[in-house]
Amino acid sequence: MLVPADLPTPLTVVDDPELAAAGVELRLKRDDLAHPTVPGNKWRKLAPNLERAVADGCRVLLTYGGAYSTHVRAVAAAARALGLESVGVIRGAELARMPRNWSLARAERDGMVLEFVERSVYREIASGRQERRAGHFVLPEGGSNAAAVRGAAVVAEELAAQLPDLGARDVVCCAVGTGGTVAGIAAGLPSGTQALGVAVLRGEGYLEREVAALQLAAHGRESGNWRLAHDWHGGGYGRVPEELERFAARFEGRHGVPVERRYVAKALSAVYGLARAGELTDHRVTLVVTGVPDPTAEAAPAPAAPPFAGGRSERGRSGVSRS
Repeated sequence: MLVPADLPTPLTVVDDPELAAAGVELRLKRDDLAHPTVPGNKWRKLAPNLERAVADGCRVLLTYGGAYSTHVRAVAAAARALGLESVGVIRGAELARMPRNWSLARAERDGMVLEFVERSVYREIASGRQERRAGHFVLPEGGSNAAAVRGAAVVAEELAAQLPDLGARDVVCCAVGTGGTVAGIAAGLPSGTQALGVAVLRGEGYLEREVAALQLAAHGRESGNWRLAHDWHGGGYGRVPEELERFAARFEGRHGVPVERRYVAKALSAVYGLARAGELTDHRVTLVVTGVPDPTAEAAPAPAAPPFAGGRSERGRSGVSRS
């Protein structure tokens, strides 16, 4: 039995004078608290795919990612909990000859077999659409597919219950890497509510096409209530410039919320920047905290017990079982 998610995740108010002066209210949807092993959007996107994999009788989860991919670690942990095997196709053939970083080491501790491929060919296979292996359930890079979009839409359903007046003055914001989370949230929002995705990589135009395609695959239509902001990627995927680091550290110090740097910090920074520019005046912004900060190597030991193995939720439970 896989019982990873403590749902609905809490909604907390951020009391910030700078935002108040700009006429902006900020709330955090704490999806980082969903589960200590697979928090945030990784669980949202994985859950429906895991259900399908188990129902189809698949023996192996196969996915793709970079050297520090949160998605790769999440798939490894989920497979371990379900008694499945897992394979991770990793960008960078040179990494096979190097000592494992903490992220890849954790995936291997959870039983994942790592296959390292040349960067020049990685992109053409990482979509997952070309892989066909008997008994394998294929998840694309980042886990974004039609099922993942439907899983992410549950965030919007929870918000509608937590904020009964959710409507035209609301903006729901999240970071965007592969597009599945913002596609799902936007599709699930009530009429009039807008979704704002903050790109964490250089992908203007490309990411818009990806989000639209994911909505079409999941729901057969585009919701039309979303936009992407492209000025907050900090120089590219995985890059955390000093200014962003200082911003995230200040936010943590003022509000006591840990801030993941590669995704969440960029989305938060965009909210503050857009507020200063007057683009969010008189709006209530809910930022979805999609993940947790990376641990240091010393703080990332092998788990003492299988992930997802227990813990009763006071807010609700969402799980996948394998019989």
